[in-house]
Amino acid sequence: MNPLEQPYILAEANWKTVKKTPYNVAVLPWGATEAHNYHLPYATDNFQVDFVAREAARKAYDKGTTTLILPCIPFGINTGQMDVDFCMNILPTTQLAILKDTCEVLIRRNIQKLIILNGHGGNNFKNIIRELSYSHLDLFVCWVNWYQVVDWNLYFEEPGDHAGEMETSAVMHIRPELVRPLSEAGEGKARKIQLSGFQEGWAVTQRRWTDVTDDTGVGNPKKASAAKGQKYLEACSDKLARFFCELDKTENSQLYNPPT
Repeated sequence: MNPLEQPYILAEANWKTVKKTPYNVAVLPWGATEAHNYHLPYATDNFQVDFVAREAARKAYDKGTTTLILPCIPFGINTGQMDVDFCMNILPTTQLAILKDTCEVLIRRNIQKLIILNGHGGNNFKNIIRELSYSHLDLFVCWVNWYQVVDWNLYFEEPGDHAGEMETSAVMHIRPELVRPLSEAGEGKARKIQLSGFQEGWAVTQRRWTDVTDDTGVGNPKKASAAKGQKYLEACSDKLARFFCELDKTENSQLYNPPT
């Protein structure tokens, strides 16, 4: 095998390697293509989720677990941003169709488990997983938001929600050449619905992005740094690697049994 080849990255592996590698768990990174304030690239969510997936898979591989990382899906649910230039939207029904076809391929190749590794806040896979479990009983499917694996507040003063300190720091580490000077970034100030149910958190609606923010950001990026991003991403990939290994070593029939 080529020493540069990574058998856990499907996009970079060849068939000779894939045919002889026993995969049990597949990971599907899922991002979005959308505006991230004035200083971050549209593919921010894709760069982040793909980086964390790769790093976690590398660490799991070093521990003896080969998790198959599938190519990232670059479009997400952006129905609240249709008036922002080129925020690329797909609908939940489209996501379901993509996942059904993906699951068919995985099942035919004896993959037992699928992790949807999500990198975009607008994506919500709970009901999609319910439907998949109805028609794909032999495949265990779960959903992980990579950005919720580790507490933001341990690493950032003002993490923000979208293109704030956390995401800016992450991209500064992953793709620093794509980050504009922070002097060009908007402040990321956000407006909220003032009705009591939304203020208290028990009423939910889709945010209309241009009503919420003037610069497409939610969160001030000014305190971001590549060093903060590196520490946070390292912690996230460490924890995800442990999860990949645990899931690989646990039979589907034993998932609900107490540890021995």
